[in-house]
Amino acid sequence: MRVLIVEDEPFLAEAIRDGLRLEAIAADIAGDGDTALEVLGYTAYDVVVLDRDIPGPDGDEIARHLSAQAAAPRVLMLTAADRLDDKARGFKSGADDYLTKPFVLRELVMRLRALARRPAASTPPVLEQHGIRLDPFRREVYRDGRYVSLTRKQFAVLQVLMDAGGGVVSAENLLERAWDENADPFTNAVRITISTLRKRLGEPWLIQTVAGVGYRMGPADA
Repeated sequence: MRVLIVEDEPFLAEAIRDGLRLEAIAADIAGDGDTALEVLGYTAYDVVVLDRDIPGPDGDEIARHLSAQAAAPRVLMLTAADRLDDKARGFKSGADDYLTKPFVLRELVMRLRALARRPAASTPPVLEQHGIRLDPFRREVYRDGRYVSLTRKQFAVLQVLMDAGGGVVSAENLLERAWDENADPFTNAVRITISTLRKRLGEPWLIQTVAGVGYRMGPADA
């Protein structure tokens, strides 16, 4: 196993590194976020032990960066932030595990070995089109950097349209893919969901109606 320790307290980082090496775990140190991202760009690690409060890009930013990659190392956040809300934000950022300071090295070693045993997860790719960014893993949507709150059905319909890459998707296809098998084929749910989704995304409209055929993503003049 190879581990990157991202920690800005040199004595703590070195103590963790030396302790892991005694357990036959190869470990490197990055003292800030910029160095961590640089090292991660050319070295393959199994796990990143990540402090949240570091200079440069913080731990949450690094975790988000890694979770957007298809074959990224596991992330274990090691931090003094021990409130439940802190942990929730850490996991939402992409952490696979969370250990608070102070800690026992033996527990850290056990958690690292458990993470390394897990098969690599297949993270769905982030979709980006026409200023819309849809993250299927976090179930988040942004338009031009602005967060857009969507219902589950609105999110599902938008994902189907973006997956089509500008192609036309029929109402029947949307009904099949975004609703369950019990959906009424004569329902107007698709039309209503498209209408409310347009409003949530804002103007100019990016979901166009193709008369008699269906719907597509893209500006009106495309």
